[in-house]
Amino acid sequence: MDLALLRTFVTVHRAGSFTRAAQLLGLSQPAVTSQIRSLERQVGRPLFLRLPRGVSPTPVGNDLAHKVAPHLDALMEITQGDLAEESGNRTVHLAGPPTFTSLRVLPALAPLVAEGLQLRIALAGEDEGLAGLAAGHHDVSLGTLRPRDRLLAATPLWDEEQILVAAPVWQERIGGPQAVHTHGPRVLDDVPVISYDEGMPLLDHYWSAVFDSSPAIVPAVVVPDLRAVLECVTAGVGMAVLPRYLCGEALAEGSVAALLEPPVPPLRTYFVSVRAGTIALPHIARVHEQLVRAAAGW
Repeated sequence: MDLALLRTFVTVHRAGSFTRAAQLLGLSQPAVTSQIRSLERQVGRPLFLRLPRGVSPTPVGNDLAHKVAPHLDALMEITQGDLAEESGNRTVHLAGPPTFTSLRVLPALAPLVAEGLQLRIALAGEDEGLAGLAAGHHDVSLGTLRPRDRLLAATPLWDEEQILVAAPVWQERIGGPQAVHTHGPRVLDDVPVISYDEGMPLLDHYWSAVFDSSPAIVPAVVVPDLRAVLECVTAGVGMAVLPRYLCGEALAEGSVAALLEPPVPPLRTYFVSVRAGTIALPHIARVHEQLVRAAAGW
């Protein structure tokens, strides 16, 4: 079976569109369509269902993708490699959320860069990072979403502790952490909320884990960077749920205070994800191993 046809097939499977696959491969859409038809004739079965927008793999197409994609990825890396790959110093394209990537991931990978590894970083949302990984834009993706695609392999990396914080003045106004323990979340109704996303995923996760309910709150401030959220909290704007690694220093200094100290703090697990089969490649293996090793000390 022609490897060029398989490469086109896997790209279409990941992209979900002939048009998008053509862009990724540098081919015309008719050429991609022709190659897929040729492969379908060889297989003897349809591989994709044509939809009004894009394509969806048939069961046969899914089965073929799961069988060949990991091996094809590894083979393409070998054929496109150079001497640098033998030492594991090829460029690694990594995607991850801005704050976690900046404060945890990049410092952890600094020793590898000093040894010659080249990094290209995409600060991206988690869905975007996994989509880019599946499409071949990234080699490694980090985030709290475990990929469902069997073509992606995920390793649990680290559990992030979540804390509900505000400036000390707000802690005094509500009567301290004991007030929340005694009266529940209703004592927080008048405290403005700061979130990095309109949907308030961190606050929603915290409310669900601690109060077994959903917050009936509209955020007062939405800013897409957790470091900016912390600055708003420190300035006395309101409350936010933040990871301990980000706000721990501010807590120690007393510039922010915990509004509640639950017996079991909510946690979010981060995963490091790669395309199945690529973990055997030296440059990706080095990054994966370094992150797992560093996370043990976080």
